[in-house]
Amino acid sequence: MKKIIFTLIAILLILIGSLFFLLSENYLTGRITEEENLNFPYSYTKAICNETNFCEDYIIECEGEKTTKITATGYSVQHSNEWEDPRNNPDNFCG
Repeated sequence: MKKIIFTLIAILLILIGSLFFLLSENYLTGRITEEENLNFPYSYTKAICNETNFCEDYIIECEGEKTTKITATGYSVQHSNEWEDPRNNPDNFCG
């Protein structure tokens, strides 16, 4: 009987610890992404298309809202003349 109670208490403590860890991670992550003025460097890839629907992939490097570097990745695609880009392509890639 004592083994069963000990096992149940151990399982309960593990579950409570796991729940606390998961909740604290979500809380910390939410607080970081909600910051308004993020001035740390980051990068992402984006396909940029021209008027003939030739799209080339670029690495966009940012620091806050400032674009610091744009580098072609070498990947590209030529879409048909009827293709319309469904994305909104702003001039300021980091803002």
